[in-house]
Order: sequence, then C-alpha cells, then structure tokens
Amino acid sequence: MAAVFLVTLYEYSPLFYIAVVFTCFIVTTGLVLGWFGWDVPVILRNSEETQFSNRVFKKQMRQVKNPFGLEISASSTASLTAGITLTTDCLEDSHLTCYWGCSVQKLYEALQKHAYCFRVSTPRALEDALYSEYLYQEQHFIKKDSKEEIYCQLPRDTKIEDFGTVPRSRYPLVALLTLADEDDREIYDIISMVSVIHIPDRTYKLPCRILYQYLLLAQGQFLDLKRLFMSANNNPTPSRSPSPEENSAERSLLAKAGLGDGDAELAEDSSKDCVVCQNGSVNWVLLPCRHACLCDGCVGYFQRCPVCRQVVQEAFELGNQKEPERGRPTALGACRRT
Repeated sequence: MAAVFLVTLYEYSPLFYIAVVFTCFIVTTGLVLGWFGWDVPVILRNSEETQFSNRVFKKQMRQVKNPFGLEISASSTASLTAGITLTTDCLEDSHLTCYWGCSVQKLYEALQKHAYCFRVSTPRALEDALYSEYLYQEQHFIKKDSKEEIYCQLPRDTKIEDFGTVPRSRYPLVALLTLADEDDREIYDIISMVSVIHIPDRTYKLPCRILYQYLLLAQGQFLDLKRLFMSANNNPTPSRSPSPEENSAERSLLAKAGLGDGDAELAEDSSKDCVVCQNGSVNWVLLPCRHACLCDGCVGYFQRCPVCRQVVQEAFELGNQKEPERGRPTALGACRRT
C-alpha cells in the first residue's frame, strides 16, 4: 500500500522528485566534505566518523632516567634573610651547588653554551659559563639514596634584602645538581639538573617555589621540565579510604609520568578515573595544557581539553612506557619533576 502511494506521488508530483534529488545531493556533498576533513554538520556523520576525522596527533615520548631529585622543605618559612631548606634525593653521589643572585641573562647563555659549545657537567663548567655573574656560591656533598635536608642561606654580611622590582636581572637562587663521580656520567643520559628557585624578599613576597627546572643531557640538549596536572575525584567526601593496592596503582601511574610520591601532592580524594566516562583509567596527557584526564577510549573524541577547553595540539600516552629500573621516577620528554 505504501509503495503504491509513493509511486502515485512520484508520477503526479514533480516536486517530490526534485526534493529527493536535492536531499541525495546534500547528503553526498556532506559525506565527501567530511571525508576530506572539512567541517560539516555532525548530523551528516556517524559517531565513528566524528571520532577519527580530526584525530589528535599522538606525540612519541622518549623515556630517560633522572638521577636527581630536589624539593623545597618548609617553603612557607623560607625567605632571603632566613634562608631555605632543600631536600635532595639522588641515585648517585652528587654535588649540590647553590648560586645566590645569579644573572638571568648569563644563566640562559650558559644553557645555550651547553648545547653548542661545551657540556655543563660540573660546577666549574657552569661557573665559567656564568662568568662569575652571581653574588655568592656554596656547595654541599649529597650521598647516594639519602634524602638529606640542606640548609642554604645568603651571608648576612652581603647586606642584600631584595633583588629589586620586576622584571629582575638576577634570580634569587639557582641550584645545580651534578654527579660527583666522573664514571657515573657515562651511565646516565642526564648529567646535571638546574633549578631556578624564587625566594620571597622585602620587595617580592610571593611564596617560595621552584620556577623552572632544566635537565641537561650528555648529548648537549636540555629539557624544560613541566608539571603534569592530574585529574581529581569530584566527590568531596569519599565513602571509604583507598586500599594499599589502589595507592600502589596510583603511585605507579605517577611514576610513569615522571612524578615522585611527593611531587604531585594529590589530596586523599584524588582519583585516576577518566573525567569523561568515569570508568577507564587516565592514560593520556594533553598538550599544551598538560592535563592528564582522559582514558584510551575517550581521547579520540576531543579536540579541546575537557578540563580547561584549550585546543589540543598533541597528546602522549603514559601506559606504554617501560617501567624504570630500580623503581625510581623517570622523566618523560619534557614533563616536570618538582
């Protein structure tokens, strides 16, 4: 009956024929444009075409072992007059050299020299590259695998209470970690780590924190370390405490990202669940915003970060990285360990 009605409508209504042809033309045009990646209405595409037509570029990361660890202890009490306490955690015997009032320009010139002229693998090499453009230098010996607290203070006889207004020509403190044994420099790709630290003074009272960290490689490159932002659970009051197995799984995930147990400072209600489906484990870091918030199933559906809405240019995977030797944290590409 319906077929007879359509045939009759076709014979006596040319408008119906024109409408069918126009509809077929619109659908065909939309499919062709979608195939070449042009923006067409989602109604003309199925979910699989929506997922893969604008695929996010997946960045390949190189995993390297970082023999150095540096943190600030009691950052709330640190100041230019009271000094600062640094906690080190190194895989080998190392030297911690602190440069107070280091020239900003000379420091970045020294990093460029590491890439093009000579390797900054010892404190002496950095001092030569800085042309002694710092106010005070102190050095400490760090034992292997010992989390030592090192107290550093600018001598009072320098009579320096601040480093002027912003923008400044000197950093308050630059900490250099280098391997003490020359043979160890042949083992690790990373031969030194430079940390730029802000310390509050009379003029600039922002809290003490690490501004930048650079890993200097034996091949001449240097990596700018960045912090990863892990997704957190939306439930403010968890119904139960996490089990030791769950804590172990979370630490394993952070270790794959190059973060130590104390580096991420996650709250007790933190979670490794995808922020979209709340089911899969977080396994992808979005760039350039560095939010680790999506699982394998959801990462292909987003051109913008679901957390901050920034356009996603690249993404890299956490789960396929090899486990580090000796169970120590590593650095993935340019991820920051702070």
